[in-house]
Amino acid sequence: MAKTNLSDTEQVDRHLESIEPISRATVDYLRTLFLNTDDEISEHVKWNSIAFYFNGQMAEFDAKEYKRDLAVINLHRSKILIVFPTGNKIDDAVGLKGKNYPDGRKIVEILNIAEAQALSEKLQTGIKDWLSKVERY
Repeated sequence: MAKTNLSDTEQVDRHLESIEPISRATVDYLRTLFLNTDDEISEHVKWNSIAFYFNGQMAEFDAKEYKRDLAVINLHRSKILIVFPTGNKIDDAVGLKGKNYPDGRKIVEILNIAEAQALSEKLQTGIKDWLSKVERY
């Protein structure tokens, strides 16, 4: 049987099918929020999770710096973690609460869709702030 190559969006759709319904509603909401924030954001499955990345032209960089990777939605026990691999770029004045790590990550924890909705404006502002700092060419 021939292997079918799925588009990034189809891979994300398939990955979503494996998520339990309660978490899926929140992940669907976050997915829509990320993708509707800017046309330069795309999605794919990375690290066995739904991930969002900058799809525009960038200056050259070391792949281990994760400069193209905006965020990963990670399901951890009963929590949804939004991991921003280079989240330390997001200005603290945005008010996006989360834990900052020495390696540059920022992790925002969400328990349910109500929390996601309450954070939506700050998330979008943080995403736009991150995009404004992408090294383009």
